[in-house]
Amino acid sequence: MERAICFTGHRTIPKQLLPEVLLELQRILETAISNGFVDFYTGGAVGWDTYCAQLVLDLREDYPGIALHLVLPCSREEQTARWTPEQRLAYDCIYAAADSREFVSEEYTKTCMRRRNQRLVDLADCCICYCQEPDGRTGTAQTVRMARQKGIPVINLCTEHHEIHNA
Repeated sequence: MERAICFTGHRTIPKQLLPEVLLELQRILETAISNGFVDFYTGGAVGWDTYCAQLVLDLREDYPGIALHLVLPCSREEQTARWTPEQRLAYDCIYAAADSREFVSEEYTKTCMRRRNQRLVDLADCCICYCQEPDGRTGTAQTVRMARQKGIPVINLCTEHHEIHNA
């Protein structure tokens, strides 16, 4: 049976931690792939989403059976309106290379991010996150809570021990 992972995380990750976190993410993804995970869902945001999407695309070269799926809150124009040109370029490259794209709304609304987060969790059997405050008020924390409520494992690469939490 094919299984899926969704990603959620912060826009910024401390630069000094990023290489180690991405190596750990790659190790976890390669293990997941060997255990039947083939679909990977990300929300297209700056930061963690972008790192995860790019890593899945890189891994796809060695594991051609895996797929990157984008679950986007709104149109590119709306989502990237305040992004830098470099951030938009990264988004466009990931968008072009993704295996599928889904928009929860054409326009930005006050609920489109929450709806995107819920859709990510609905599609997943596991959530891999970078979340500093899982009980906080951020969209990342909201998504982690949704995953726990669904009862799927949450792997938080921000925690010291990378514990797997179950609801």
